[in-house]
Amino acid sequence: MKLKSLLLITLIVFSSCKDDKTVKPVEPVDYSETELDITTSTYPESITKIFNAHGGVDTWKEMQTLTFTMAKDSGNETTITDLHNRSSLIKMPKHTIGYDGQDVWLHKKDTTSYKGKPKFYYNLMFYFYAMPFVLADNGIVYEDAKPLNFEGKTYPGIKISYQSGVGESPEDEYILYYDSETHKMAWLGYTVTFFSKEKGKEFHFIKYSEWQNVNGVQLPKTLTWYNYENNVPTTKRNDVEFSDVRLTKMKMKAKVFAKPEGAEVVE
Repeated sequence: MKLKSLLLITLIVFSSCKDDKTVKPVEPVDYSETELDITTSTYPESITKIFNAHGGVDTWKEMQTLTFTMAKDSGNETTITDLHNRSSLIKMPKHTIGYDGQDVWLHKKDTTSYKGKPKFYYNLMFYFYAMPFVLADNGIVYEDAKPLNFEGKTYPGIKISYQSGVGESPEDEYILYYDSETHKMAWLGYTVTFFSKEKGKEFHFIKYSEWQNVNGVQLPKTLTWYNYENNVPTTKRNDVEFSDVRLTKMKMKAKVFAKPEGAEVVE
């Protein structure tokens, strides 16, 4: 954060000669036209450079709401997320999933059953999409990771783990791999522990290669899932494209995420 301030400093220099003491004033220094950088960071330098390459964590934290749409075979799926309390709403053709800050709920628009686990899914795509900035959350532990070598290029890695009790799946682990020249995120390795509640052994992989500028922040345009073997990506599996992306300083009202009549709380 850069702040302009008026600092008028008068330095008094004391000098002594034998038993006599004299005071020599120094001319005041006027910093009114000087831009002072008082930036402090609680993050390791490596991941701070990644945040900066994507617009800066300070810019991200000024935002209140993220909205994006994914095209699926069953129809468009739109996700709205409050970036600070992580309340969310996922609107699908036949279902709506919401999180009001306390409970996850499911609303069926007809008799069609929802095939999936709402409590697992309600923030899943948001978390993948909001990389790397969700890795600025509280309760995260950062470590250097072994680089990823893929198709002749080496990507340095940062391992992400969570302090006990953080989130639904504190045993989850991530490895963020980045381009050493641009410092932009390139790959995400992740484990899934929601169902087993045990530390995962297999890393899944997503490639981050296309970015779009949304209100000063670089966010994914396309995510590409890869097949994997021995904890490294192998061949491309599928793309997921994002459209109608909005990142704003406008905070949604709590009623947007509130459980509607006819919806059920899920466990």
